[in-house]
Formats: sequence, structure tokens, C-alpha cells
Amino acid sequence: MSAATVTATSSSDSIVWVRVSSCYLPLANPISDAKVLTGRQKPMTEIAMLFSEIETRDGHRGLGFSYAKRAGGPGQFAHAQEIAPALLGEDPNDIAKLWTKLCWAGASVGRSGMGVQAIGAFDVALYDLKARRAGLSLSKFLGSQRDSVRCYNTSGGFLHTPVDQLVVNAQASVARGIGGIKLKVGQPDCAADIARLTAVRQQLGEAVPIMVDANQQWDRPTAQRMCRIFEQFNLVWIEEPLDAYDFEGHAALAAQFDTPIATGEMLTSTQEHFELIRHRAADYLMPDGPRVGGITPFLKIAAQAEHAGLMLGPHFAMELHVHLGAIYPTEPWVEHFDWLEPLFNERLEIRDGRMLVPTRPGLGLSLSEQALAWTRGAAEFGKRP
Repeated sequence: MSAATVTATSSSDSIVWVRVSSCYLPLANPISDAKVLTGRQKPMTEIAMLFSEIETRDGHRGLGFSYAKRAGGPGQFAHAQEIAPALLGEDPNDIAKLWTKLCWAGASVGRSGMGVQAIGAFDVALYDLKARRAGLSLSKFLGSQRDSVRCYNTSGGFLHTPVDQLVVNAQASVARGIGGIKLKVGQPDCAADIARLTAVRQQLGEAVPIMVDANQQWDRPTAQRMCRIFEQFNLVWIEEPLDAYDFEGHAALAAQFDTPIATGEMLTSTQEHFELIRHRAADYLMPDGPRVGGITPFLKIAAQAEHAGLMLGPHFAMELHVHLGAIYPTEPWVEHFDWLEPLFNERLEIRDGRMLVPTRPGLGLSLSEQALAWTRGAAEFGKRP
């Protein structure tokens, strides 16, 4: 090894400052899906965001985030504070190594669930930092396949929305340039689900892609009946007709019906996704980057999905998934939610049914003053250069 090589190696950058913050995003209206109408959960009124900001000795910075709905926000924030010091002094380039280090720092809470969701905020920040330093958008840094992705809207199709407003919301989304519409189903009265879907399909016509999402509400016999009825609507997919961990049941539906089955958003590890893929339990895999622990595990899951010939529809967090969807070999669908927009100074652009991948370095995001105003707690480790 030459002296120049030794010098370059020994002078590599290091992490000197980490900040984690807990921000609560209020929702304009309480949100209800099938789990609410059947008494399993309460309406959702806010989203707990976990932000991670990382800075290195050479002044490079990265921003990452994770989130929790209904419960888990305080736990994620507490766990993030416990493991954050493990990053100090480390080379920010060693993202895979750091994911493993953070995982083992909290090994007693396991390798899925809340523990890895806290890691996800740091992992995304490290990728953001590395891409920013390279002067590339995250998708370009990872190896992009396309400059835009198909997008569909979910936020206008929740079950608390009356049918006439549901139709208005769907029309507005299409007029805005969004490519598809997803409707929540899974009500105690199945006829109500059919009526809502019929109204939207008749209004939009056959050309507009429509998905439905039962949010794990049905048992196997009900799922069989509803999937059979829904075949006539030419849907892009039927999402979570069964419990998220009923891999065998989802596999049976995927094998029996022409309409694709989509699931995976509630899984929180690469191993859980591996089992879902092994069972052939989905046509569309729906990994959630923050929920599985960030970009590092997401890329492993995407590689497994590609090998299995599955289509991809990442769940929520479009600000991250627009980049990760852009690198998948086959054309994905990315979920459009405008809920998180107040947290950032930047906006994603929608055109002709597609979401344009930002060209700004990294994620292309910066926290807004509103995000700071909604922050309920923060902790810093190390010292900024």
C-alpha cells in the first residue's frame, strides 16, 4: 500500500454530531379505515415523525426520518436516543456496517418492529448524506431506472369519507395528474364496499386505474367472496385482504384470482418479507422503507422481490419511496399522500399520472419551520464542527 493510499484512508471523514427529534404532525380530519369501523383501532389524528440529522467532521449533512401511527412514537424516539451515540466517530460511508452496529446496540428488543424503525431514521440520513456529498439525487446515487414513477392517491379514499365526496376526491386527484385511485374497503357491510367502488368506477370510467385496500379486515371466507366480486372491476390490486402474517391465505388468493394481491406494508424486517415472498403471498410487494429499518434493508427486500418476479408498490412516505421506486427494474406504483408535505420546504411534482423524481441532491428535502414548531422533543449528541 502506497503512502498516498495510507493517508487517504486515515483521513476519512467521521460523524461528529447527531440530532434526533420527535415531531407530531396533526391531521386535518380523523382518519378511519376498516380497523376503525370494526372497533380494532381508534381514528388516527396525528402522525409521530422521528427525524435524524447527521453531520460529519468535514461538514457533510444528512436528513432521515421514520414514523409511527397511533402508537409507538415515544418509543421510537426513546430508542433512537439510546443508540445514537454509537454513530459518533464512525465513518459515514460504512452504512451497512453502521446499520448492523445500531441493530446490535439494541439487540434485546429484536430485529424487527420499533427497534429497527428507529434505526431507519439514521439509515436514511446516512444515504441522504452520501448522495448529497456526491451531488446526486438519491435515486441517481443508487442507480436509477427512470426519472418518474406511476403514482396513486390514497388520502381521498378513506372510509370516513361519504360516497359523493369520495367521487369528488377521486376526480380531483385525476385532474391533478395523479395516475390511480385507491379506495378503502372492509366495512362490516360488504354491500357498502361494493356500492362505493361501483360509484367511483362508474364516474371515472374503465381507463383510470383503481386499487382497493381492506387493511387486513377479512377472514378467509369473506376474502374469497369479496375477491370474486371485485374481479369484475378490473382493479390494479386488492390490498391486505387478510391478516398481514397470513402468508398461506394470501398465497391462495393470489393463485386463485386474476386480480393481483398486494401486501407487505405491515412487515418490519427482511426476514418477514422473505417468508411472504417464499410463500408467493403477493403479486405486488409493498415494503415500507422506514418500517423495515431504512434503505439498507429495503434494498435487500427489493432484490428478493425482483428475483421472484414480483411487482413493487412501496407503502406511504412518498418523499423517500419516489427515489426507491425509481431504481426498481419493473415499473412500480408509488403511493401519494400529501399528509407529510407541511414538514418539508420542497414539494414533489405530479404530471400525467406520474410523480417526478427530484433532481436535488440526496432526498432533496429540508425541514420546514412548521416541522420545528410541531417538534415536542429533541436530543443532540457530539458537537457540530
